[in-house]
This record gives sequence, C-alpha cells and structure tokens, in this order.
Amino acid sequence: MKLPTSLTACAARTAVVLGSGLGPFVEGLEIEHSFGYGELGLPASKVPGHAGRLLVANLSGAPLLVADGRVHLYEGWNPMEVTMGVRLLHSLGVKTLVLTNAAGSLRPDFPPGSWMILSDHINLTGCSPLAGSAQFVDLSEVYSRRLRSAFLLAASSLGLPLLEGVYAGVSGPQYETPAEIRMLQRLGADAVGMSTVPEAIQARALGLEVAAFSCLTNWGAGLSGQPLSHKEVTATGRTSASGLIKILQATLPEI
Repeated sequence: MKLPTSLTACAARTAVVLGSGLGPFVEGLEIEHSFGYGELGLPASKVPGHAGRLLVANLSGAPLLVADGRVHLYEGWNPMEVTMGVRLLHSLGVKTLVLTNAAGSLRPDFPPGSWMILSDHINLTGCSPLAGSAQFVDLSEVYSRRLRSAFLLAASSLGLPLLEGVYAGVSGPQYETPAEIRMLQRLGADAVGMSTVPEAIQARALGLEVAAFSCLTNWGAGLSGQPLSHKEVTATGRTSASGLIKILQATLPEI
C-alpha cells in the first residue's frame, strides 16, 4: 500500500502508542495530519477508548507520531497483526517507541490513578510476534534504562509521582481471578494488563529503543472487594492522562 506523502515526509523519530482511555493525551498536541488505521492498511480496534488513528503531531515543538489506539490479542488478532503498527512506525524512521497501557495494580502501595514506568515484563500471553522465525532477540533490557532514567528524572523535577515496576502481560479479555492475582504477585509482577508485551518484543527485534508506561486504573481482582469494569478503566485513564502529558512534554524533546 502506498502511504500518504504527508506521512512518509514526517521527520518524527519518536512515536507514542496510546492505551485504553488515554486518548486525552492528544489534546495537548499540535496535530498536523490524522489517518484512520484503515487508510494505512492497519487493523482497527472496536474496543471503547481506542480511536484507531495515526497522528502526525508536534509536542513542545518536537515532531511526534501518535498511534491513538491499538488492537489486542483478545479481539482475535494474531501477534503479527497486533504488531503491524510497530513495523509501520519503524518503516517511517521511528527510533524511539513509547508504549502506554491501562493496567491493574497488584500492590497496595501502587494505587489506582498512579503511573508506573515499566522496568521489565513477564510474557504470559503464550505467544510472540517473532514466532515462525529464528529471531533470537536479547530481551535482557526490553525497556531502555536510559529512557527510564530520563523519564524518572523529569517526573521528579516536576513533582509528579512516577512508580517503577514489572508488568505482567496476559491475553484477556476476561479479568484475572483472585487466585491468578496472587500467582502474579508471587511471580514478581507489580501490574497486569492485556497489551504492550507483543509490541515491545517486536520493537526490540527491530532495534527500537523502548519505554512503556502503565496507567494503574484499578486494583487487581480480590484486592478491593469491588467488581472490575472496562468503564472504570477508561474513566481513570482519562482523568490521569494529564500527568503523563507533563512528563512526556518535559522529556521527549530532549531524547
């Protein structure tokens, strides 16, 4: 498929992928062009909170590509389809990829409404976008230590709390049981969600530098005594987006 010249001419070397309910991030951007995923041959999500568009934008004067929404394994897409957007971003010259997601907190000191930068992940999806190849990619540092340091420093200087922890990636779409939450805690996970891991693996296989943030939108099952709902997830994501916007505004132009 021939891509629009206004997209291929974009000078952005950094891209951000927005997770559930994090669409308000784009309100702080100067948007130059918007393309529906269908226009670019990309699969589009039908899950509320995922707009399904690629934006050519500016953030504090720095060019930026923003994938507003993603598709998920639980929608029936395979790992190669889930990561098509990452490969497109790489073909456009992107070198740094910032992934975001909505996740459930597994720790009593990581309350909903907080942001967590990923230090590592546990892949419990049972699949990989590299399956069928012989790409033995080193994942000893999936999430760039350099980028983590820059984001944590920016958050500290802004007086904004930014947690750091391990993300467990599961396939969904059902939320976890209390027994599964206890298992994840014992495995060393600090948060759990249904995305990000395939994209991070694909990005590292392509040589991209990766950072990822979880918006902790709810407690894991059994930790609060309350039932879980996607409505709660998207609502918390919307109200928490401003904190991440400030951190990215302070950091992305420098990296």
